[in-house]
Amino acid sequence: MRCAVEIREVTGDKKRYLPLLLLADEQESMIDRYLDRGTMSVLIDGGAVKGECVVTDEGQGVLEIKNLAVEPACHRMGYGKALIEYVAAKYQGQFSVLQVGTGDSPLTVPFYEKCGFVRFHRVKNFFVEHYDHPILEGGIRLIDMIYLQRKLV
Repeated sequence: MRCAVEIREVTGDKKRYLPLLLLADEQESMIDRYLDRGTMSVLIDGGAVKGECVVTDEGQGVLEIKNLAVEPACHRMGYGKALIEYVAAKYQGQFSVLQVGTGDSPLTVPFYEKCGFVRFHRVKNFFVEHYDHPILEGGIRLIDMIYLQRKLV
């Protein structure tokens, strides 16, 4: 029997989730740029943390997903989508747009598009200029950051 899924906000010691955070953003110094100012939520199923999401207020009604990660053994189980839907419902009425920046990867962009996001703009050479090592996803080197947005209505 499957236990109830619970999503709860983390208010202290967010770094204890660093191994999970590093799955979505593999350079700790980049995580340090948003973790303290972000709101972190964790998804718990069967008493174990299966995923996490960190969002930040970017001003002008924009809420940005800075980090979204699910334990690799739990991919394709709906946990990532559940975290997005939780965030969208929680902040509806407080923000007009939910935004995410991600690598131009065939693994992540289609996931966000299936969750109702549309491409908004591209930041050229983001991963080359801001990371101290090549970032690879699915064997592809990430170069540009793709921003996607979803209206919160």
